[in-house]
Amino acid sequence: MRFILTSLFFATIAPFSAFAQAELSFYGGMQSARSAIVSGNDPAGIGAFSFDSGWKEQPFDFTRNFGLRLTWWRNDDFGWGIDMSHAETKASDSTLSANGLNRLVLSDGLNLVTLNTYRRWRPAGRLLRPYVGAGVGLAVPNIEFDSGSGLTTGHQLTGPAIQWLAGASIPVGDRLSVFGEYRGSLAANSADLLGGGNLNASILTNALNVGVSLGF
Repeated sequence: MRFILTSLFFATIAPFSAFAQAELSFYGGMQSARSAIVSGNDPAGIGAFSFDSGWKEQPFDFTRNFGLRLTWWRNDDFGWGIDMSHAETKASDSTLSANGLNRLVLSDGLNLVTLNTYRRWRPAGRLLRPYVGAGVGLAVPNIEFDSGSGLTTGHQLTGPAIQWLAGASIPVGDRLSVFGEYRGSLAANSADLLGGGNLNASILTNALNVGVSLGF
């Protein structure tokens, strides 16, 4: 719900940008997460823990991996903006069984909110516009952790995040364009568990996305 409300906020303020061009983009696709060390303490359940977690592969699914960004292009080449990305991350079945867990999921996504800068090019005589971008921000995931002694669930501000991307766009109208891109992210998560426990995990993701942008 927070993600939807914030997205609506971005869409509302886009037409009032004072810069040369504002662009609202929606994207989705498929993502994967690298294995990560998950550590912490679950005093009501398994106690102190530290293990290498594998994550389930996520298919091409706009309901699990999606995002929205609002970009202000200061000129034809450089811009900056706000990006919100959602990437569901769920521990593999083998990870759960090997560590006495019933559930370990960032069920409402990593929910990264980053402030990004962008650089794009217009090759002579070509419609295709390559671009790159990078940014820093915060992770606000919904943590679900269950070791049999109770379920920790709820959104938490878990720590800093960085994001980087590279792609290309093609115009399909005066204000509309489509794009494809690679997007990577790294989020350093530190979450609270029931009973005064904690969980720490730095999660690296890679995603291939397609999307559409509307200029104002």
